[in-house]
Amino acid sequence: MFALPRAFDILIIDDNSKDGTAEIVKKLQVEFDGRLHLEQRAGKLGLGTAYIHGFKWALQRNYEYVFEMDADFSHRPKDLIKLLEACENGADVAIGSRYKTGVNVVNWPIGRVIMSYYASAYVRLITRMPIHDATAGFKCYKSKVLKAINFDRIKFVGYAFQIEMKFTAWKLGFVIAEVPIVFTDRKHGKSKMSGGIFSEAFFGVIKLKVRSWFIKY
Repeated sequence: MFALPRAFDILIIDDNSKDGTAEIVKKLQVEFDGRLHLEQRAGKLGLGTAYIHGFKWALQRNYEYVFEMDADFSHRPKDLIKLLEACENGADVAIGSRYKTGVNVVNWPIGRVIMSYYASAYVRLITRMPIHDATAGFKCYKSKVLKAINFDRIKFVGYAFQIEMKFTAWKLGFVIAEVPIVFTDRKHGKSKMSGGIFSEAFFGVIKLKVRSWFIKY
């Protein structure tokens, strides 16, 4: 990522992982001083809280654009440029979309592809949010979007967090653009997808829609 033609800083959120992530990052910080950052938390507190921690960290340091992405190379670093350019050209939120131009997923079992694709279709149906990849975790936010979102109102901590953040930005009237990318599943490690996570997302979308009738964004 540091070899890209545009300069990016990296923040790693480590929830006391047992694979030595924090120690590896600390060694690399010597080489990439001032560009590679590490925030360590006591334990597993959920995907959503990790991202919110990172968003607050970035806002405190006055970053104009804030990205989120997986660190297992499922998201290609070179696609960061595409997301950045989308925001520079008018978008407030740019989504690295697997489904904007069909299905651009590599190495996923067909069952996982079908579930993910139709999950986004389900989100569009319930929320009316015009986004093809509602569960995408590869995004660029202009800082003004994150400043406008009340993080205390973000209720979900699993994969439904990704849907809730997009829905909130959309309800606030921000311009959302989808940028086609190719998503390649990790070669090592295991997915955290489970029945509980799927259930949270399925019923969470209904809760989001109903709640939107009663709160002011």
